Amino acid sequence: MNEGLTSLPVSAADIEQAAQVLAPHAVRTPLVSSPVIDALSGARVLLKPEMLQRTGSFKFRGAFNKLMSIPEEARPRGVVAFSSGNHAQGVAAAAQLLGLRATIVMPADAPASKRERTKAYGAELVLYDRLREDREAIARRIAEERGATLVPPYDDTKIIAGQGTIGREIVDDLEQIGLSPDLVMAPASGGGLCAGIAVAVRSRRPQAAIVCAEPDGFDDHARSLRAGQREPHHADKHTICDALMAPIPGQLTFTINQRLLARGVTASDAEVAATVGLVFRELRLVVEPSGAVALAALLAGRIQARGKTVAVVLSGGNVDPDMYARLIEDDTMAPLVGASAAQEKNASFSA
Repeated sequence: MNEGLTSLPVSAADIEQAAQVLAPHAVRTPLVSSPVIDALSGARVLLKPEMLQRTGSFKFRGAFNKLMSIPEEARPRGVVAFSSGNHAQGVAAAAQLLGLRATIVMPADAPASKRERTKAYGAELVLYDRLREDREAIARRIAEERGATLVPPYDDTKIIAGQGTIGREIVDDLEQIGLSPDLVMAPASGGGLCAGIAVAVRSRRPQAAIVCAEPDGFDDHARSLRAGQREPHHADKHTICDALMAPIPGQLTFTINQRLLARGVTASDAEVAATVGLVFRELRLVVEPSGAVALAALLAGRIQARGKTVAVVLSGGNVDPDMYARLIEDDTMAPLVGASAAQEKNASFSA
């Protein structure tokens, strides 16, 4: 066992247990590749397409694992979650499978497709103003009033363990084709996805570097990793990556990520948009902007990866159709091909 994994709140054994819980219900998403993406990055890139997961994102994994851990006597009182969309759908779908009542606190400006899909799973929606109201406070109040179980989006050991099954699958599937990951990249908002992946991958491949990716300006993980403590971002704008706007890393997730992640990188909205189009054209996969940020950062040269084996998580595909149509209209590759030698020189990482 890697010594860096001792005394962490989530273990490889927790992720193994989550994998057993999820096996009958979650999709084991494949690894896919593209010669074009390999050529653009100079690396051997394997993509983990979580848009093929149940509900269209990785969030189902953590949500189902969490709901399965709720004691039988507490289940009739239901569950409450707060989310901009993907966690909402994951919790709603898991609750529907288990016959539980689900209430989801969502921002009023969340994409209409995410709101409608969450309702389609049978959940009750409570909308709030993300600029003026505290979603967690609203959810906690509802949970307390009903005696329901609160299902946080990332700061929970069962959630993190469920997301960690992605890292477990990456290592297993690479092993099947005789490869081992030098670098694993994934989007970050609260940090649960990266934390779970980091535990799973580093427990078996201690030398692999785990890198989180965020939209430009919303770089709270990158800032926190550099500072050695949780720090907020200072974004004063919006981003097309609507699922990656958490203001500060989670407490529990940062406990893990501070020890196991190599660094954080960012990508601009223009780079993300170009990547969304590239994935559509080359792989015929629909990836939402938030799900494309890690691949965008790689292709923009924000990390030195030439000659390495790189696994990149495409974390979801729940994008508003009108936005998606606009994103794939422009087939220019300029933002992706512009990775300069200077960028790569300054983008080294260490495990």
